[in-house]
Amino acid sequence: MDVHRETIDVVAVEEESQETVLEKRIHNDMRSIVRLFETLLAAGPVAAGYEAGCMGFEPQRKLSAMGVECVVIAPGLIPRKPGDRVKTDRRDARIIAKLLKNGEAETVHVPQPADEAVRDYIRARDDLRRERMRYRQRLGHLLLRHGYSYSEGEHWTLRHRRWLSSLNVEDPTLRETLDIYYNRIVELEAKLLEMDQEIEQIASGQRYVKEVGKLRCFRGIEWMTALALKCEIGDFRRFGSAEQFMAFLGMVPSEQSSGQRRVQGGITKAGNGHLRRLLVEAAWHYRYYRPPSKILSQRRRGQCESDITHAERAARRLSKKFHRLILRRSCRP
Repeated sequence: MDVHRETIDVVAVEEESQETVLEKRIHNDMRSIVRLFETLLAAGPVAAGYEAGCMGFEPQRKLSAMGVECVVIAPGLIPRKPGDRVKTDRRDARIIAKLLKNGEAETVHVPQPADEAVRDYIRARDDLRRERMRYRQRLGHLLLRHGYSYSEGEHWTLRHRRWLSSLNVEDPTLRETLDIYYNRIVELEAKLLEMDQEIEQIASGQRYVKEVGKLRCFRGIEWMTALALKCEIGDFRRFGSAEQFMAFLGMVPSEQSSGQRRVQGGITKAGNGHLRRLLVEAAWHYRYYRPPSKILSQRRRGQCESDITHAERAARRLSKKFHRLILRRSCRP
């Protein structure tokens, strides 16, 4: 299926004869979907798939409730021929049908509705954080353009805020512009604080407290990062190794090698950008190994001893790896 907001292009292929038995376009509404798949199910079991996109996972959930084995396919992993210059919805549906028939479709994880709702809430919080950053930059640039420069320390500390409040701006229009930017920043900060409290409440609830508690044993992982990992990944056992997990997040080197020539570049970034950013921020806590702090010891209180031991082993191993990388770089000619 090639799913869009108003229409769905459907191509059905017989598994044994490999013949196309149906090609049609239907309206993207539950009545049309049920009618079509009831007709297909009358002839035997049905497997369906569509590309992940703006329609989310609702079609998959609706079809699974009907008894249809439906998967969501990663669009970036669908092979395209270099010489293919024609792209239509019907052709896309044919490609998906061929991948499903051959068992070559690369599927994505379909979260539970409750996990998806929490995931979207955390992503909304990240959107507000970026918006606050942009408003801070706009306010700073506006002040510089009008000759107001703060040079007494870090920005957005209490001292800096007092300096902003004490500015003597004579022009009333400029004063109003500054107030608009600053009030928006204060509003976003209050909303972010409220969302952080809500995220902590959700993470400490019965549904997530066990898994989140394990993740919080690691350095650099607090309520939000732990809950994001749980809701974005779901079951970590989907990955057979750490290498597979890092490749899933796009945190492995890109490579262009041929024959005896091997060239590696920056990370591929072919994955979940939100989760990749959280893990990069957490990784900074593993540069140097130190005994657990008071806050970390409190987070680990009541957790399984094996989880705590595993977290400490990870801290030592990653710290050693960091120093090896630094020494290798410093020893280059």
